[in-house]
Amino acid sequence: MVSLKTSAIKVLIRGGGDLASGVAWRLFQCGFRVLVVEAAQPMAVRRKVSFCEAIYDGKAEVQGVRALLVKDAADTTKVWERGEIPVIVDPLAESRHSVKPHVVVDAILAKKNLGTALGDAPLVIALGPGFEAGKDAHFIVETNRGHNLGRLLSTGSAEPDTGVPGPVSGVTVERVLKSPADGRWEPLFEIGEFVQKGEKIGTVGGSIVRATISGVIRGLIRPGISVTKGLKIGDIDPRGQREFCFTISEKSLAIAGGVLEGILRHYKSD
Repeated sequence: MVSLKTSAIKVLIRGGGDLASGVAWRLFQCGFRVLVVEAAQPMAVRRKVSFCEAIYDGKAEVQGVRALLVKDAADTTKVWERGEIPVIVDPLAESRHSVKPHVVVDAILAKKNLGTALGDAPLVIALGPGFEAGKDAHFIVETNRGHNLGRLLSTGSAEPDTGVPGPVSGVTVERVLKSPADGRWEPLFEIGEFVQKGEKIGTVGGSIVRATISGVIRGLIRPGISVTKGLKIGDIDPRGQREFCFTISEKSLAIAGGVLEGILRHYKSD
């Protein structure tokens, strides 16, 4: 076990979607120096709680924590000193060579390993299926809803992808909106608005996207993005609580707790 002060520990997080951002938010609140690296055109559905939105807007804010887009890894220290989270377009996490993070967290949630390796940092943590503890990462965090959600695994792998979204008020696949065709996504609603089952939410090319259930729109990908048939483009929350659209989910916080446990197990803070 290595002894380091929390404020000295640099954490590079691969991915800036809602689950990755929940991890980034919790670690930032605990005093770690967090860096988010993302693809050039991220497609987060829960955009209001995703730091990757800084790539489009130059900045993003999630529950009082601000993130700032930077062009170069050399600028990360300045952003940390300002009390913000730097975000870099760096899909291959090449910035790890110059930043030299103490921790790398693979939070891409691709259901497979897209290049993360044990040697990427002294401590590597991966979220969800597609990784094996001791081979791809030092720790794995379970992401499947249920009894083991957020559990830290030092051996084996996370539960395999079921292909079925976790239930929210008993609703699973019906709450997820998927693109009916290839084309340009044009929504008619905003995140946080209420819709009725069957209501027209938007279009992809010439195809109509309708609400599959009644509830509040918790997430929609950005307007104008070209999507492919079957891609997840939205999420309707049947609970109807508008504030849930703008706050980090319980699932994300549970996963973040597992990551935090892994870091504290490895780095003993004085």
